[in-house]
Amino acid sequence: SDVTFVVGREQQKVFAHRCVLACRCQAFQGMLGQGLAGSEDSPGSIPPQGPFILGNVQPEVFLAVIEFLYTNSVTLNSHIALEVLTSSVEYGLQDLCKLCVKFIKDTLSVEQVCEALQAAVTYGQADLQQHCLAFIEGCTAAVVRTQGFHELSDVVLARVLRSDRLAVDELDLVQAVREWAHVSSAVLERPVPEVAALPVRELRLPLLAPSELATLESHNQRDLLIPVESIAAAWRSHALRKGSGVPCRLCRPRRGTRPRDHHRYLDPHAK
Repeated sequence: SDVTFVVGREQQKVFAHRCVLACRCQAFQGMLGQGLAGSEDSPGSIPPQGPFILGNVQPEVFLAVIEFLYTNSVTLNSHIALEVLTSSVEYGLQDLCKLCVKFIKDTLSVEQVCEALQAAVTYGQADLQQHCLAFIEGCTAAVVRTQGFHELSDVVLARVLRSDRLAVDELDLVQAVREWAHVSSAVLERPVPEVAALPVRELRLPLLAPSELATLESHNQRDLLIPVESIAAAWRSHALRKGSGVPCRLCRPRRGTRPRDHHRYLDPHAK
């Protein structure tokens, strides 16, 4: 080998060949070229053989990238697949990215699907986004109880809540969003109404029965999760027996919505 990397908190040394890395990856070509040029210009810079310090990546993840550069294949497991996907994007390795996406889709689980969806949105992987959303739609009640659900960004959570095919009742979904909002509020150190503003717009309050809506209103006085005008619009739909002033999408029952008597008034196509 003629180049050394010191990787992760463990400071594990990884040895490689400059010619292989440079010809297989433009990012490494730039990194190694800078080391080479710098060593000629100033004695205090990184020597051409390194070591190059990569403190923010796990050794197992970096070794997977190196394996791909040498063999055009990669050995993945569920613990590192998303991080290898991140590295593949950072290093501009499209073929490695495709291998990671395939592995993630083939091994998706209830515990990891939200983290995978967040990564798919972050890195613009539309196919993986659709696959994760379909998975969530199939087992929503279990997914909303996971840690990954509570770690979703507000933008990604709102995208999930727009689906008509979520397999969970709206009352349970409201409670799940409330729990998510309190976690996000603590992590971001921002008020609950502020962190939850975007996802709350996708909650379908007119689907709730009057007794459920009254209980929700009582709970809402504690954390102000839901804007007063949204609750008022839901009450108005009950009073007028139609979704008056409420966007049509908020009156559509989801796949997992338990039927209520008043739902027939909300359906614009009902006779």
